[in-house]
Amino acid sequence: MSRWLGLALLATALSAHAAPETTKPLKMWHAYRGGEETALIQATALFTAKTGVQVELLALPYDAYAAKLTNAIPHGVGPDVFIFNHERLRNFHAQRLVAPASGLAREDYFPNAVEALEVDGQVYGYPMSLKSLALYVNTQRVPKPPETTDALLAMLPALSDADAGRFGLAYESGDFYFHAGFLFGFGGELFDANGRARFDTEGMARSLAFVKDLQDRRLIPQEASGALVKSLFNDGRAAMVISGPWFAGEIAPDVAYRVVGLPVVSATNLPIRPFLGVETAYVSSRSERAEQAQALARFISLGEASRVRATVGRQIPADVAAYTLKEVREDTLISSFREAARHATPMPNTLEMARVWEPMKLALRAVLQGGTEPQDAGALADRRYRALHRERPPDASPLPWLGLVGAMALGGSVWVLRRPAAALPFKRRYPDVAQAAAYIAPAATGVAVLVFVPFAVGLSLSLFHHEAGEYAFVGLANFVDILASRGYSITEPLSFYFTLAVTLLWALVNVVLHVSIGLFLALLLKDPLLKLRGVYRVLLIIPWAVPNYITALMWKGMFHRQFGAINGLLVALDLEPVSWFTRFSTAFAANVATNTWLGFPFMMVVALGALQSIPQELYEAAEVDGASKWTQFRRITLPLLKPAMLPAVILGSVWTFNMFNIIYLVSGGEPGGGTDILVSEAYRWAFQRNEQYGFAAAYSVLIFVVLLGWSAFTRRLTRSSSEVMG
Repeated sequence: MSRWLGLALLATALSAHAAPETTKPLKMWHAYRGGEETALIQATALFTAKTGVQVELLALPYDAYAAKLTNAIPHGVGPDVFIFNHERLRNFHAQRLVAPASGLAREDYFPNAVEALEVDGQVYGYPMSLKSLALYVNTQRVPKPPETTDALLAMLPALSDADAGRFGLAYESGDFYFHAGFLFGFGGELFDANGRARFDTEGMARSLAFVKDLQDRRLIPQEASGALVKSLFNDGRAAMVISGPWFAGEIAPDVAYRVVGLPVVSATNLPIRPFLGVETAYVSSRSERAEQAQALARFISLGEASRVRATVGRQIPADVAAYTLKEVREDTLISSFREAARHATPMPNTLEMARVWEPMKLALRAVLQGGTEPQDAGALADRRYRALHRERPPDASPLPWLGLVGAMALGGSVWVLRRPAAALPFKRRYPDVAQAAAYIAPAATGVAVLVFVPFAVGLSLSLFHHEAGEYAFVGLANFVDILASRGYSITEPLSFYFTLAVTLLWALVNVVLHVSIGLFLALLLKDPLLKLRGVYRVLLIIPWAVPNYITALMWKGMFHRQFGAINGLLVALDLEPVSWFTRFSTAFAANVATNTWLGFPFMMVVALGALQSIPQELYEAAEVDGASKWTQFRRITLPLLKPAMLPAVILGSVWTFNMFNIIYLVSGGEPGGGTDILVSEAYRWAFQRNEQYGFAAAYSVLIFVVLLGWSAFTRRLTRSSSEVMG
């Protein structure tokens, strides 16, 4: 009986293994949220109902989306279809991530949408929707929208009262995506005839001066984020908003509004022409079911799926036939954005486009924060552009490195073989070795997989240069460029030495504050006569218990220039509000304040435990001898706290040295990367500066070397401490 059962199980397993691949769902990745995600779910359900092919959707955070695609698809673990804006197409094409759109018919889509997806005469992807900016107008406050910038400037003062938190216009003024329309409207250009980025132009200076004037006259909010813009418009405190079609899904139902095109720049008689983005369904070049993937990508870009995306997701279809449908044709939001898209500037799909975001962000924020004049901002952006996009290092021969590894292996083997033979066989010396190996195997495996393998990969990667999906061996060139500060001086934020100095200062200030505040509170809580000690302990531990990224976002909001609680307190005290992220000192102080709030509870808990272990008889004897409280603290408390506090200080310093979340979420490295620390700088080289993974890995190795030196120093401290304590 058991024999027949085994054969049946074997047959079942073989049949399951031999099942056709078509039974597996097609994988689709996207970065949608809210109504757009709901519409995509419905559209893929329609595809499944029509073809019988299941679709597995995966929503990814936008910031990490591109990096996940470039890492997953070449290894065959990525999606069959993914949705992404068109500006990275040439990057994807250079890395061989996308397949040509074999099922595309040009006449089905608007011509400019198809042209945006062309590379060397070949179309990649299926255009789904058009995305550009337009003007949302609160019809109760603005019956007639402005048609020119002169008309806009004339009506904004009457609509604005910054002290009451009301503004005539609100948009994310520090984001270059929102500023690009002003640049083109003032006659500026982003690329020269050779397709290379250019920043130091008259149009750039004039556009920056215009926006700076709006901010200085308090007609637009400072440091505006998407959440703030939404809140202002929904509360009726912003009469007009510049945003895209996605903003419609965030407007409260009781707000009466309409959408119109952006006004014409009176000085140039040119319309404010924002970027035109084409959201596209791409087919992965590594899809094992290419035909079905092509069918899925085409299906969600046309027909019934296009109608669902327009009516449910509030997207602007690139499908020509969609506008013959009554519900799409009569939708004023869609028709308004379609009209706005006619005047928009198609975002180039070149590799150069990905290189302009950080320099332009630096220049734009430097002007708005008052650190740079508009006429000088272009030169500032140009310097940052040249520093970020260094020339590719020359290739190096791997043979000397392979020879070095071989020599090290040979030397290790000789050393092992030349050791004197043991008196007893291995099994007799270690009779329980098998049992011991079984015990430590899980932990050893975890350490190997999570620590040693990633370390070896990172160390190897630091010897390579990554560009457009290709890796080239360059030896120590990345380390030489970092340590020589090529492209910038050592006093600039991009320099390793500048960032190292900021990191050391950051660690030192934080650890001193953590220990001081923690020890002070522990001494207070140690008092047995203190009432409600348990309640105080719980309350003081809460900052440590809350996830640090949540705390960072809360403190970020409190440091806001116009709506933050901290500036609110300063105003209540008749003090001038502070623009916290416009200067290094204040931005650094904001980061330190946030991290101090997070770090002191740990030191308090350690100190409190150590204090309770000190015998009370020592203090009583000291009092009999006439020792003051300060003498008791110096002669008894501190020496007996040292064995417990020293390891905590060492651990806290390492944590603080690599405290990425606070830097990234609170100051964001502002101003101009000045408050970035080594770990956040390594992150930017890897994921925000054309995926220079080798350069970022070299940064990481240098961080390891610094921490290794700190570890050696602290080992001496702990050894000397243990010797003193006996």
